[in-house]
Amino acid sequence: MNIDRAVLLWAGFVVLLSLALGHWVHPYWHFLTAFAGFNMIQSAVTGFCPAAIAFKAMGITGGCAFKGKKDQETIGENRI
Repeated sequence: MNIDRAVLLWAGFVVLLSLALGHWVHPYWHFLTAFAGFNMIQSAVTGFCPAAIAFKAMGITGGCAFKGKKDQETIGENRI
């Protein structure tokens, strides 16, 4: 598993969990769903993802979506 898949897995888990908690516990849990959605949009636009940083610190191998600027320049140079 790489960071990209781990982030997608975690985001999906948070969304489904918060929807279930919002349905069975209290509707305010839906704010967690909104936060997860906002975080996904923010990371798509900026490339900054706190979950990716946390997964990298845990030792999960890198993927192509959440690489640093220096890594992206290297990837661009290797393209044909």
